Amino acid sequence: QVQLMESGGGSVQAGGSLTLSCGGSRRTTSNNGLGWFRQSPGKEREFVAGISWNGGNKLYADSVKGRFTISRSSDRNSATLQMNNLKTDDTALYFCAAARSAVASTSTSAYNYWGRGTQVTVSS
Repeated sequence: QVQLMESGGGSVQAGGSLTLSCGGSRRTTSNNGLGWFRQSPGKEREFVAGISWNGGNKLYADSVKGRFTISRSSDRNSATLQMNNLKTDDTALYFCAAARSAVASTSTSAYNYWGRGTQVTVSS
């Protein structure tokens, strides 16, 4: 079974930066799209960014465009989310997910494996 693990969360002041990483425990993640989602208390899980199996296509939520950058390792088994100019609204539990196919999607239903999440807290 594919297991995903996120790391890199933490607390930062507004305007600061954090880098999240997501690693897969099986080599099959290298052929799948990978995505980042986030969820705040009382809110639905929302799409943040996604990347296709070879890194050729990337998707971003409008709220993070120009501030967040998603990438994946050369062996394609892991993904990184570089988050710059963080805002208090970015505070959430961030999840990494592996898609059912080679492409990323903005829909949670397109992903069948999820990590447990890493907390990002941005203070003013």
